[in-house]
Amino acid sequence: MRKSHSILVCIILTAFVISGCGKMAAKSSKKEGAIPVKIMKVALEDLDKALEYVGNIKGRDEAVVYPKVSGKIIEKVKEDGSPVLKGDVIAYIDRDEVGLKFEKAPVESPLTGAVGRVYVDIGSSVTPQTAIALVADMTEAQISLEIPEKYLPHVSVGQDAEIMVDAYPGEKFIGKVTRISPVVDLATRAAPIEIMIDNRDNRLQSGMFAKVRLIIEKIIKAPVVIREAIIGRDPDTYVYVVVNNKAVLRKVLFGVRQGPYVQATAGLEAGEAVVVMGQQRLRDGADVITEE
Repeated sequence: MRKSHSILVCIILTAFVISGCGKMAAKSSKKEGAIPVKIMKVALEDLDKALEYVGNIKGRDEAVVYPKVSGKIIEKVKEDGSPVLKGDVIAYIDRDEVGLKFEKAPVESPLTGAVGRVYVDIGSSVTPQTAIALVADMTEAQISLEIPEKYLPHVSVGQDAEIMVDAYPGEKFIGKVTRISPVVDLATRAAPIEIMIDNRDNRLQSGMFAKVRLIIEKIIKAPVVIREAIIGRDPDTYVYVVVNNKAVLRKVLFGVRQGPYVQATAGLEAGEAVVVMGQQRLRDGADVITEE
């Protein structure tokens, strides 16, 4: 009897072991077949809907200075970067005309500001058509842009503009729209606008390349994902959403893009897990192992 009981116990234990091993093997097999991916939770962020352009910075007032007479440059009074008042002499010219008593002729600045460039050297022959220097008033910097007519209703005088230049990476200068042309160009279907930036510290210089953002709408608490999560091109754009450790391919509509973020206008809700790395290996319904 005892022998039979021992045999029965052994059979039961063996069955449990085999069953447990089978489950572990199945679990191990499933884990091995799952695809590792990196995910992010759909977050809520405040975004700016903006028009983005590029332009060149110039002074509020700029003038190329020309001489009134012909001759040779015999003296340079001002150099690049020299401050000038209206009427200050930039250079002198030897008129070098037969029959005239020698008298050096001054080349004067037509405005107050700074000398941006002096184009001539001592000994250079000049005529009234020769550019002597560029003078600029840089207390305010100016950027001129052309805005397509469809965006003109979103732009108004006094509106803020964010300006970034390569000389100061990561720094934003704030300007204001000061003029909007009432006339749309027939060829380009765009209207010129003017943006002015306070530049009394003289950090912005004429000729700098500028990136301009005109904010036309603020979007509060928009669901966003990073660009790397998106598959396809508008209007056929998708993401993989992880549900119960499975990848689900879902069509999503996107709106405003700002920095690394893209607004999801339809198809996603805050808190959902979206695949941001490894989606190239996925298919709809694939098992995944996630990492945030």
